Amino acid sequence: MALDEATKELLRAMAEAAPPGAPPLWELTPEQVRAATAPPEGAERPAEPDMARVEDAPLTGHDGGAFEVRVLVPHGEVGAIVVYAHGGGWVLESIDGFDRLGRMLAERSGSAVVLVGYRKAPEHPFPTPVEDVWSALEWAAAHAGEIAGAPGPLMIAGDSAGGNLAAVVAQRARDRGAPSLAAQVLVYPVTDADFGRGSYSEPENQTFLPAELMRWCWDHYLADEGARLQPEASPIRAESLAGLPPALVITGEHDVLRDEGEAYARRLADSGVEVRHRRWPGQMHAFLGMIDALPASREAIDYVSAFIGERSGSAPAAPWSDAR
Repeated sequence: MALDEATKELLRAMAEAAPPGAPPLWELTPEQVRAATAPPEGAERPAEPDMARVEDAPLTGHDGGAFEVRVLVPHGEVGAIVVYAHGGGWVLESIDGFDRLGRMLAERSGSAVVLVGYRKAPEHPFPTPVEDVWSALEWAAAHAGEIAGAPGPLMIAGDSAGGNLAAVVAQRARDRGAPSLAAQVLVYPVTDADFGRGSYSEPENQTFLPAELMRWCWDHYLADEGARLQPEASPIRAESLAGLPPALVITGEHDVLRDEGEAYARRLADSGVEVRHRRWPGQMHAFLGMIDALPASREAIDYVSAFIGERSGSAPAAPWSDAR
């Protein structure tokens, strides 16, 4: 199946908006890419859906450095707490860029969402992002009553590089015996530093995240190629995946990360972990966050929210209607 029409139209618009002769992102520095991909100056991000409570909390990392989490609490009874690590190749993006997605997941699933503003490479390379997400997970577990009103199920979630971090800390929680996780949600996760997988070479996958850009991300996050093979960098290389929490794994049909995400889902299932995997047809990398451009984004948000609702014991909201 080819990319769907909405994705093709988005890619055409992005190409037309690019400055003539602009170099590819992987030939730029992280500072240049951050500037090139930042919202226009003065642009306001939509702060919706409305939340019952939004709080930014400062946390201290393993090395004494500071980072923030944003707690999004929906109206009504809160069924679970979902700690969410955003994507961006460990180098780009912020909790502000994922605020709307977090709010939608909170509203649709009836759960409090804790967005982790982990520190970014290359200023803060591996293992700092892992340690920051781990600290956020421990903090959420310790403050569950304050966040949700009462202790409830705790889950870890993330997309892309954030999916990598979510998978890693899920393994760490298992190995250390706490915090106890009710589920993990991994959306087109980075699970392996192996560029030889077939999805990396398919021409139709070289869209929002071409293979060269993924290499660029790894080079800034963890330059030592040998060190990338450790499980806390490439979680699929863990000796065992047995005993991990139930998992939802979402992949995009036209994504360079498709094969490693699906290989991780298979390994989880082969290890006796309850797994639900869905390959989203016609979609490229990062489609989950493209809320106003791609209809598949809202479909996937509903799907993730329903999974979270099931695992928390609360009923998810009704699916999006065509009129919404």
